[in-house]
Amino acid sequence: MQILRLIFRGILGIFKFINNYFKALIFLLILFFIFAPDGKMKEPNLARIDITGTIMDTSEILDALEKARLDSNIKGVLLYIDDSPGGALSPSVELAMAVKRLKESKKVLAYAAGNMASGSYYAGVNADAIIANPGAFIGSIGVIMQGANIENLAKNLGVSEQVVKAGEFKEAGTFMRSWSKQERESLQGLVNDAYMLFVSDVAAARNLDIKKKDEWANARVFLAHNALKMGLIDSLGSYIDAQDELAKISLVDEPVWQEKPQLEKIMEKFTKQGINSLFGAFFETKLR
Repeated sequence: MQILRLIFRGILGIFKFINNYFKALIFLLILFFIFAPDGKMKEPNLARIDITGTIMDTSEILDALEKARLDSNIKGVLLYIDDSPGGALSPSVELAMAVKRLKESKKVLAYAAGNMASGSYYAGVNADAIIANPGAFIGSIGVIMQGANIENLAKNLGVSEQVVKAGEFKEAGTFMRSWSKQERESLQGLVNDAYMLFVSDVAAARNLDIKKKDEWANARVFLAHNALKMGLIDSLGSYIDAQDELAKISLVDEPVWQEKPQLEKIMEKFTKQGINSLFGAFFETKLR
């Protein structure tokens, strides 16, 4: 009898699951059949790649750039740059080199939708053209290295440091004490070298006079119209203008933009909003 009860409960559980989620499963199947490719769609010839946020881990962006480079159907790539205050030097340089490589086989246009500053400006500087929203912030061509000094705090807490090192400058940049004169000079030299790398690459990409770097590379952030005067961008415009310009320079008569599959977009939406609440809102709306 106990076994029969367990079997009965299991069957009830299955029916309960079907009752709760059957409509959701049917809805997913309907969406799949509606949006699934039918084999007659035209191949995309333009792609958009986003560069947003602080530039640290760029692996996904680099993969997208390389995928676009290897896709013979893609004739042009739009770099959509927004809400990026910059980031680490090495990842920014890596993106700049990847964009330069991509430009060898297809047209690349950067659109500054908001912040295209410091590392994100570096990342997009090698594009064939840069169009900026009139309200975008551009520039901040400079390098900074910061570090705290908690020596007094450590003393008040009764904390002291023990160090074993090999190499005069191995402790340069420590936050446990003030930097020595030699350490500061060493770090300043490192920052200066990084700055000149940044400036040289921008000057080469934008055909700017490096002797006038104090005018356009003093870490100042420019509003788009002033960045245009400085030669940091090519024109002002909207996102639609950038799309149209890319199609034009890519010699694309009928632009077809690469997009994520509709089902993938829907599933991402479920993840963000919560699948239960989304289904509930859908069926509630339909039943009214």
